[in-house]
Amino acid sequence: MDNLNHNDKQIRLSELKKLVDTTTSPITTGDVNNHIHTFYSFSPYSPTKAVWMAYQSGLTTAGIMDHDSVAGCREFIEAGEIVGIATTIGVECRADFSSTKLNNKRINNPDQTTIAYMALHAIPHGKIERVAEFFKPYTLERNKRNIAMIEKINKLVPMELDFEHDVVPLSKLHEGGSITERHILFALAKKIIQNKADVVGFLKNDLKIALSEKVEGFLTDKSNPYLEYDLLGVLKSDLVEKFYIDATAECPDVTEVIALAKEVGAIAAYAYLGDVGNSVTGDKKTQKFEDDYLDLLFEELNRLGFNAVTYMPTRNTLEQLLRIKELCEKYNLMQISGEDINSPRQVFICEALKNPIFSNLVDSTWALIKHERGESAI
Repeated sequence: MDNLNHNDKQIRLSELKKLVDTTTSPITTGDVNNHIHTFYSFSPYSPTKAVWMAYQSGLTTAGIMDHDSVAGCREFIEAGEIVGIATTIGVECRADFSSTKLNNKRINNPDQTTIAYMALHAIPHGKIERVAEFFKPYTLERNKRNIAMIEKINKLVPMELDFEHDVVPLSKLHEGGSITERHILFALAKKIIQNKADVVGFLKNDLKIALSEKVEGFLTDKSNPYLEYDLLGVLKSDLVEKFYIDATAECPDVTEVIALAKEVGAIAAYAYLGDVGNSVTGDKKTQKFEDDYLDLLFEELNRLGFNAVTYMPTRNTLEQLLRIKELCEKYNLMQISGEDINSPRQVFICEALKNPIFSNLVDSTWALIKHERGESAI
């Protein structure tokens, strides 16, 4: 099983074939998921293992969605063929909206205004290399900022993180992957665990981070197999704002990303986040995002040439989602969904999709797959 995350792609795929041949096929649920991260951005899973996890969960389809990288797409496709589930490929990025009426607004990015997350879904397989070429210069710019943020962390936390020594080895940078804030915080989590016998005491007393009873229980459980990821979650929630540097040169203008989508024939999707009050999932701070200006947002999405809106039913209230569905229908925007998988505690099945009101999200997944394969146009 460990070979599913082996450094050699061929060994990963070979292990997958062995597992399929020697294990009982799971019961297929009919569920779909279009937003699975792999270790080509940040995730505990290689593309092969991600597909295996999706397969074992009973998913009918699975979609790869890495940050600024399509390096895992071909492996993901091949792994899907081995286990016999349909796949779709895409890439997630942050785009600069300063040339739009959303300039200076908090859009869907918790860390800064004007910059928003968006996705390219259903990238035709013959265009993967073109998409990779597009993101290369932005990856270089992102790493300049990553290094600068590490310098700030080293002033906050006496751990002496080093980009090349501590962070790069946690990534697939040299295979076309990206490095995100999660990589940096994962490296920091490892350092803290290695150097601090009392992790909870260090967080509370030195970093002044308040912990919930549940999280403290995770961090004090000596048998916890996800300790590093749980600590990463704490650091991401409470430390990022202290070292974060605004992303600028690494974020292409939204019009450039839309142009790329049109050039390669991908589906350009805005990622709806929505205001957070009492977090439905319990993992987000209270914060305002797009809900106060949704009409303006959709006017701009329509003007810019977006094809779709992607949202996650488990992340929002039904009231929020019904409003998004109504606006998507008004502007004839495709609706896409997927659970954002990047941690071992997350499940691949989105239970909210079982609500008949979201049956369109299953239908749209199959439309993506057909589009990607050149079988029909969206």
